[in-house]
Amino acid sequence: MEMPEAIPSLQTRPVVHPTPAAQVLVADDDIPLAHFLRRGLESNKYDVRLAHDGETTLQEISATRYGLLILDLNLPKIDGMALLGRLRPIAPNLPVLVLTARSGVEDRIMALDGGADDYMVKPFSFQELVARSRALLRRNRRTSGTVLQVGDLILNRAEFRVERAGKNIELTAKEFALLEYLMVNARCTVTRAMIMEEVWKTPYDGKTNLVDVYIKYVRDKVDTDFACKLLRTARGIGYVISDN
Repeated sequence: MEMPEAIPSLQTRPVVHPTPAAQVLVADDDIPLAHFLRRGLESNKYDVRLAHDGETTLQEISATRYGLLILDLNLPKIDGMALLGRLRPIAPNLPVLVLTARSGVEDRIMALDGGADDYMVKPFSFQELVARSRALLRRNRRTSGTVLQVGDLILNRAEFRVERAGKNIELTAKEFALLEYLMVNARCTVTRAMIMEEVWKTPYDGKTNLVDVYIKYVRDKVDTDFACKLLRTARGIGYVISDN
């Protein structure tokens, strides 16, 4: 059983409670750890359910509108990494916090590119897990609209679909996440560091051009065939999407 670095006293400090409707699904086949997480999260006023394999997790998410999924990657029946790929068509806005023993950089990149919103490695700090859960729930409430629109560009989160002037635009999962972040912050310039931290969930390294490469991918798809260019470069700062 992978336990946190330290089991906190859950009543020794004030907590910031989530909204009463916040439901959390913990998907982990380590049953003692899953029950520990449920007790701790319930003490923070979350409504928590458990799933111990990938099939049950998928069934739960199909049947119930959860506010957060805490996902172990080493699940039986459907592996957590494979599960990420099957989640987005049925729950495109569900925040996913991966909690796993897999500590490799490649595992982290694959999970985040595959649709996870955050990543923690076991053993872990329970207080940090609660803080990250609150942050994901706040972000989801702030940007919970199903449809985002800038000019004639429309992004439908529920259907994982993008179109411009009625023309369907095919995007990869990471391109979709990048465009979604830009559209949530429409008409505001976002820096490369902000994009890297929000879309890739990793600190920005000035030596990499990953953000610029993906911006080009998205720009080629949403702007190339249209006279009005929506995705623009704020030279020396970052990028902005705007219709004016």
